[in-house]
Amino acid sequence: MILPRYGERSLCEVTPSLLAALGVAGFDNVLGVPRTSAACLLLIDGLGWELLAKYAEDAPFLAGRMAGQEPLTAGFPSTTATSVASFGTGLTSGEHGIVGTSFAAPDLLYPLPWRANGADARQTLVPEEIQPLPTLFERAGIAVTIAAPMLQRGSGLTRSVLRGGVFEPTFGLGDLTAKIVANRDGFCYAYHGDLDTMGHVYGPGSLEWRWQLNHVDRMVATAVDALPPGALLAVTADHGMVPMTSTVDYDTDPQLQEGVRLLGGEPRVRHVYTEPGAADDVLAAWRNVLGDKALVVSQEQAVDEGWFGAVSDRVRPRIGDVIAGALGEVCVVRTVREPIESGFRGVHGSLTPAEMLVPLLTFTRD
Repeated sequence: MILPRYGERSLCEVTPSLLAALGVAGFDNVLGVPRTSAACLLLIDGLGWELLAKYAEDAPFLAGRMAGQEPLTAGFPSTTATSVASFGTGLTSGEHGIVGTSFAAPDLLYPLPWRANGADARQTLVPEEIQPLPTLFERAGIAVTIAAPMLQRGSGLTRSVLRGGVFEPTFGLGDLTAKIVANRDGFCYAYHGDLDTMGHVYGPGSLEWRWQLNHVDRMVATAVDALPPGALLAVTADHGMVPMTSTVDYDTDPQLQEGVRLLGGEPRVRHVYTEPGAADDVLAAWRNVLGDKALVVSQEQAVDEGWFGAVSDRVRPRIGDVIAGALGEVCVVRTVREPIESGFRGVHGSLTPAEMLVPLLTFTRD
């Protein structure tokens, strides 16, 4: 396992460093991004550092920039909603409060679709109240464009952590490329999610995943070749990915269920919310069932060791009383409650290097 390098080389430092490179006052260029007149942050969902290195032949343009570079760490959990929140706010998960794929708020909130109890939760769990702190885009004071799929327009997560930018919907690699190169004097946040989808459905390293990686690589090369003079493109990711080859089913295991009132997270990392007074027994039971396949700790230990960074009083109740972070390739699935996720071939969220390490590759036109 590796812990996030908050304040040094984590996703929290990416957007502030790019804004500082643009000359925007009030932001620190911790990552040493070169000075630029326009900056675009391209988030390739699921493009882990180890995967890019392993499949370099499928992405020669991107992999060719890795030499001599050092990876970043995702925050914890190493999952999309949490990472996007850090890109948009510059804060740790313990500060912005999007602490996983699902978490208690106090209902179990799934922030990507912004659903709770199977229904749209934008009225009952108001995004601007779940994450009330100013976003980097609100603070920047410059033109900010968000280039992302239409379904993210007005979504709960976008309202929560990306508000302050002008949303420009994308429908494929072509208009994503066009919007990247159209940014001439401001900041652009661009998102591509199909590589992550290929990884979940077919597995990281599958033929389908490798073809998608090749398409992404060609798109980035095309965009760099068309960048305006003085503009910079930064390519990064929200997490890596590992295969799901071994599972433990919470929905059929009475030992894991005993004393648990709510289960959040995802197969690689679980927030376990316990009945009053049951935390110690639940911790012992989960350690007994999972053994050395997972790092199972109390909320206090995870917070003290900095998994979530600084944790505010507003956010702490969203963190499980027990946290289970998978090691190796094991997953805690829910075949009844989460049948789709339980059938994924690729997963992420925990503290292994394959999940935590991501690239930050910067390009300007020669």
